[in-house]
Amino acid sequence: MATRRLILLGAPGAGKGTQAQLLMQDLGLPQVSTGDILRAAVKEGTPLGLEAQSYMNRGALVPDAVVIGLIEDRLARPDAGGGWILDGFPRTPAQAEALDGLLTNLDQSLEAVVLIDVPEAQLIERLTGRRTCPLCKRIFHVRFNPPPAAPPFCTDHADCPSELVQRPDDTLEVVSKRLNVYRESTEPLIRYYQQQQKLTSVDGDRSPEVVYSELRELLG
Repeated sequence: MATRRLILLGAPGAGKGTQAQLLMQDLGLPQVSTGDILRAAVKEGTPLGLEAQSYMNRGALVPDAVVIGLIEDRLARPDAGGGWILDGFPRTPAQAEALDGLLTNLDQSLEAVVLIDVPEAQLIERLTGRRTCPLCKRIFHVRFNPPPAAPPFCTDHADCPSELVQRPDDTLEVVSKRLNVYRESTEPLIRYYQQQQKLTSVDGDRSPEVVYSELRELLG
């Protein structure tokens, strides 16, 4: 039987979102992203959404207890009854322990945790090479998906060409900080799931199609 409840782990730029989207389309499973959940709860004005918004308005981190509550609400919905893909959560062993308790309450079980492993040098190249069109928001990459015009302009829409820009969070300084935070918070999480014998990994330093083929083979 194919794995239906899983977590995707990986550093920024590893391709978690891409693989989650492919799994969602192929298996019909909902992709559960903490960012999407927060935005939806705030938009809907739910009690937890309003509580989360009060922290976000102050520029503070949303507490784990609020995030866990939002995830519990999401996983209890009918479309998640047959399985789900957690993308971006948990990020720490404390969050993983809270998730274990949540799943017990829901009478569900985590079946697999997949680490998409990419060398740091490759992650830096992927993230710092991204360029975005400020008008149509399409994303290019100076090496892997270069823009159709030189110098770097987007020509895909009637309102373009527009000179592409590098987002502030894609600069080398910011990317390095994001990767440091990832190592500090997520490496203990990797050990946590290794001890539970639920962790497996795939080599993410390949094309998305090749990575997905191996991922599907691992999941059954």
